[in-house]
Amino acid sequence: MAKTQDAAAQSRQIIEDVRRGIFAPVYLLMGDEPYYPEMVCDEIVANALDDSERDFNQTVCYGMDTDAASVGADARSYPMMAERRLVVVRDAQKLSRLEDLADYVADPMESTVLVLLMRGASADKRRSLYKNCVKKGIVLESVAKRDYEMPSWIMSYYGSLGLRIDPDAASLLAEYAGTDLGKIALETEKLRKNLPEGASAVGVADIEANVGVSREFSIFELTKALSGHDAARSMRLAAHIGQAPKFALPMAVSALYTHFYRILKYQALRMRNPSPSPSDKAAVLGVNPYFFREYDMAVTKYPVRKCMAIVSLLEEYDFKGKGGGAGEADPSDLLTELVAKILS
Repeated sequence: MAKTQDAAAQSRQIIEDVRRGIFAPVYLLMGDEPYYPEMVCDEIVANALDDSERDFNQTVCYGMDTDAASVGADARSYPMMAERRLVVVRDAQKLSRLEDLADYVADPMESTVLVLLMRGASADKRRSLYKNCVKKGIVLESVAKRDYEMPSWIMSYYGSLGLRIDPDAASLLAEYAGTDLGKIALETEKLRKNLPEGASAVGVADIEANVGVSREFSIFELTKALSGHDAARSMRLAAHIGQAPKFALPMAVSALYTHFYRILKYQALRMRNPSPSPSDKAAVLGVNPYFFREYDMAVTKYPVRKCMAIVSLLEEYDFKGKGGGAGEADPSDLLTELVAKILS
């Protein structure tokens, strides 16, 4: 089955099927984002066999410790006193002569479930192994999210758990966890255990109390201060953020770049349509409507020419943050300097 759905929807469908006892002969789980492939792999392992059947019918190995011939031989074995046999290869991208498995996948055993889990990697779509997996089994490809997509993903994820998370809280959690979906899932599970019984809403205070991150001195707050051209607060925030133990200038610059690039795109929209509709704004900004007011304010402070200059400035400081031409300057000093130039 070819990949026709996004990873989240496809993962839900696969998990629903395996819990009902419906299995494909081959699963190729891959992509640079490991959360969905690993989750699906764990569900297959949990549901393919009863505990009493595992000793004789389950093989879990790692790509670096075996080869394609051994995996193929294992997969061709018949189950013993069970309906099926399960063969799982973790880190399958490290399997010696991986492509040799294409012959097995072209004609897989009906009584075997073969799982090829590639962590942070993908099969070559031009070669036979991938093409045969598409024809004979299920391919799940999980593409890493981008920074600007994370707040929306978090809100959708919380919705799937029966929780409503405030946009501010989602943005704060995204700032803390970045694009690591597994980390967000782990922190969310910890948070859920500490929520009052029956609680269905999560706010900033819940994230601060349970995740250990403070909104007060976050990049999220810095972008808000810059949107309003609040120079004093912006400089104070920049100085404090730069002193954080885990501060990394490239990550801060990336967040600022996303923010000002949105302002620039919004300016372009307003040039075409001075009174854009909420749907027009959503299409260009890609943020929750909750944040429209902030961008309405920001476009009055940063005209197109200034936005373009700031985007260019951010590219310069991204280069400096990665060791290019920064000299002896400390990353925290560079952030303060950058914010001062944005405001000037």
